[in-house]
Amino acid sequence: MNSEELRKFFLEFFKKRRHRIVPSSSLVPENDPSVLFTTAGMQQFKLYYTGTQNPLKDNHSNLSEPLNNLNVATCQKCLRTSDIESVGDESHLTFFEMLGNFSFGGYFKKEAIHYAWDFIAKDLKISSDRIKVSVFKGDGKIPFDKESYDNWLNLSIPKEKIILGSKEDNFWGPTGNEGPCGPTSEIYVDGIEIWNIVFNEYYRHEDTTLEPLKIKGVDTGMGLERLALVMQYPEDKTKTIFDTDLFKDLIIYLKSQGGEGEERMYRIIADHFRAIVFLTASGILPSNTLHGYALRSLIRTIIYLSKIQNFKENWLEQAFEIIKTKYENIYPEVQNKKEILLVINQETDKFEKTLKKGLKEWQKLVSRLPKTKKEISGEEAFGFYETSGTPLVFLEETAKEYNLKIDRHGFEEAFRRHQEVSRASKEKKFGGHGIDKIQDVKAKMQVTKLHTATHLLLQALRIILDDKIEQKGSDITPERLRLDFPFLRKLTAEEIKKVENLVNQKIQEGLIVRHYETSYEEAIRKGALGSFKDRYPEKVTIYEIENSQTKIPFSMEICAGPHIETTKEIGSFRILKEEAVGQGIRRIKATIE
Repeated sequence: MNSEELRKFFLEFFKKRRHRIVPSSSLVPENDPSVLFTTAGMQQFKLYYTGTQNPLKDNHSNLSEPLNNLNVATCQKCLRTSDIESVGDESHLTFFEMLGNFSFGGYFKKEAIHYAWDFIAKDLKISSDRIKVSVFKGDGKIPFDKESYDNWLNLSIPKEKIILGSKEDNFWGPTGNEGPCGPTSEIYVDGIEIWNIVFNEYYRHEDTTLEPLKIKGVDTGMGLERLALVMQYPEDKTKTIFDTDLFKDLIIYLKSQGGEGEERMYRIIADHFRAIVFLTASGILPSNTLHGYALRSLIRTIIYLSKIQNFKENWLEQAFEIIKTKYENIYPEVQNKKEILLVINQETDKFEKTLKKGLKEWQKLVSRLPKTKKEISGEEAFGFYETSGTPLVFLEETAKEYNLKIDRHGFEEAFRRHQEVSRASKEKKFGGHGIDKIQDVKAKMQVTKLHTATHLLLQALRIILDDKIEQKGSDITPERLRLDFPFLRKLTAEEIKKVENLVNQKIQEGLIVRHYETSYEEAIRKGALGSFKDRYPEKVTIYEIENSQTKIPFSMEICAGPHIETTKEIGSFRILKEEAVGQGIRRIKATIE
């Protein structure tokens, strides 16, 4: 079976068993601020395991309606950077697809194990001779998973094919610092782990203590790439995931663009480029922080490696076409060729200049170091990276020429501290209105009006331009508001006028502004926008700007205020200027009269 057939076969299997099929969520999780990216299929369902949401009553964040089912199945886009050093071997990837079935109190260990066995051994007809399984052996604090062990025995799996695994191998979760977790039972084919069945029995708190969950849940994940490998090459143990139909055409093309080189280099480029396409299609732009930093690092790595492999110029476009052809029927967001390639090419051009200048300066720096020096500290390397933008991988390669190495751990620690400072800086700017520093009453009122107008402007941009637009920065003075947002091109005069008119329309409608406090999870569930996902407290304030009769919100954001009571107080809204302030970031300045 090819990958498309395997996806369909898996989802149809669980649909027949009365699971609801749910589309993949975004690579940027909407209801899990504890992690940067979606790393597992369960993340869009995390609130059901904790009991925060009810799948039969509460709207699912990606569907705008309840699941109306305790059992679901998905094929989820995932991205992990934790194993990035291993990418290029037989089985590790950054971007991958995870097939999974989930239950929130609908069934537990017996049914989950039987479903998995029926799919693998009966429907896919993988010989039992190729299969081994594992269960959690217990560790003193958490008991041996005897129920899973007995269920495998009942399916005629011999004892010698049931591995008793430690907590490190057979206990999963949580995603982030806290959340649902539990023992796992894994399925191996030809020694390759293809399916991990997690039994969410506990909630791990930030202090690492475990509390039994009231609702026991099933959370499974099977890598599509690994499943494709064991299905497409059952006899040839020399093949890897990069030989499957998911990568084969891309690898062949990349080799046609480069010279003789190390196989692993082509694998890394193929993996990273696939991840880059999906990250960019998700609306992420290159930057030096958080999601954008990961994207920038991936882009710069493939450009550097393509230089080592002596790639022909303009190889990116055809590589994109191969990925687009493979995935556009499953994930239509990759069809946006123009914008995706624009982001990649802009970052490539920027990097070419950075690399040329940065490496020259770095060579000067390391050549002047004492010959007795063997290692460059992480702080030194990060300081150079921060000022020049030259990535660590290139600094390391140049350092090797002088028999030096860089303290990678120290570099990562320095970067982590930099991120924390960035977050603290954002926290100080929260709200962007600076009202506490204003003494004049009239000026304070003007700032308050402009702050509410900023909410209207952001929603108008989402309606007129793109519903993925979010605030990237805001600053308000008594004279004007300023809003930064991600968008890849200059707005047309017609678009600017439409945005301005929509804001004025909502001002004239006299929408009421109301606010209330709730949990962050509830705010996200309701669809509230938030500009500081990485550091909201447990309790947040939602500001809704809504029609007083229909109670339908035009705008709904997590915010700290200040706000007026009705939009008619704002007056007349006028856009003063629209401009670029960085790669992929636009800025609007506006005033009220």
